[in-house]
Amino acid sequence: MKFTYSIPTKILFGPGSFNDLATTPLPGKKALIVITAGKSMRANGYLDRLIAMLDKQGIGHALFDKILPNPVLRHVHEGAALAREQGCDFVIGLGGGSSIDSAKSIAVMAKNPGDYWDYISGGSGKGQPLVNGALPIVAIATTAGTGTEADPWTVITKEDTNEKIGFGCAETFPVLSVVDPEMMLTIPAHLTAYQGFDALFHATEGYIANVATPLSDAYALKSIELLAKYLPAAVKDGSDLEARTQVALASTLSGMVESTSCCTSEHGMEHALSAFYPKLPHGAGLIMLSEAYYSFFADKAPERFTAMAKAMGVVTGHLPEAERPMAFVKALVELQKACGVDGLKMSDYGITPEEFPKFVDNARSTMGILFKLDRLKLTDEDLVKIYTESYR
Repeated sequence: MKFTYSIPTKILFGPGSFNDLATTPLPGKKALIVITAGKSMRANGYLDRLIAMLDKQGIGHALFDKILPNPVLRHVHEGAALAREQGCDFVIGLGGGSSIDSAKSIAVMAKNPGDYWDYISGGSGKGQPLVNGALPIVAIATTAGTGTEADPWTVITKEDTNEKIGFGCAETFPVLSVVDPEMMLTIPAHLTAYQGFDALFHATEGYIANVATPLSDAYALKSIELLAKYLPAAVKDGSDLEARTQVALASTLSGMVESTSCCTSEHGMEHALSAFYPKLPHGAGLIMLSEAYYSFFADKAPERFTAMAKAMGVVTGHLPEAERPMAFVKALVELQKACGVDGLKMSDYGITPEEFPKFVDNARSTMGILFKLDRLKLTDEDLVKIYTESYR
């Protein structure tokens, strides 16, 4: 019952909230807008709308549009150099988690010397303290999954060493976030599912982590409840604004879980997969691991697993007490079936079982801190077993 709480982000939430940005005070006079190398921000008119709102407030802008689905180190440095060259005094991440995460990391390097990896803890990072903080960050979320609009975390891959590592500090909380479900209506069904399950696992991992607090528990259980109820509807009909809104709320709540608790080793295990196979969507990798991972932990925290089952709508009272924790895992599998993602295969991405020991080493080296947040210390054999049971 002893904890610290701080989520210093103003959030504009709800359908139509993107329009409110036109009259909302912004933290500078010139923005670096960060988007992906894809077409959606332009094709859907979001970039033009953002620029028009900045123009209305007399705020200048520069554009960095190279971000990849799994963001990489070289683009952090390129974006930061552009921000400095253009005299940008704040950064706007427009898009999904990759754009917003990159905006956070670019905001750090726009104000600090050296290499971004100098400040990374884990792997080959030097773990140096941040000297100058970061430029103010504005997050405009067009997907519902990472919750990065409500937490300080950013995940970047160092390609030459296959290290995919998270970083965050007080200065990487967005000062302002916009979560407008109307901007999520065009997301394809499979990506809606991948992103939704990413949010779900932020909530479930944060709930079973050994650093969970009463506040993170409240956010987590509500997020789980909303995703179990509304994610299948959002996947089935992307134009269902009510479903999109509830899934977006669940994602934002999951970010709040990440600000008040933390992920566990499941995320570390997946980072190893997508570090070596960057075409593997993060949410898809988590889905692949999830049944084996949560089955392993179900009897290690039975009360918490039973509570998650209840949040997913399972009536557990008639079940023998020993079966109640696994009721969550069964509900999780049924949710994956309802969202059409129960058939995902590692082998479809070129992953082979011979690589599992390499993934174990990578996960421990890069994201070892997450393994300390599990309720049971996992051995390397445990990790290989989870990978093996997840493999198809």
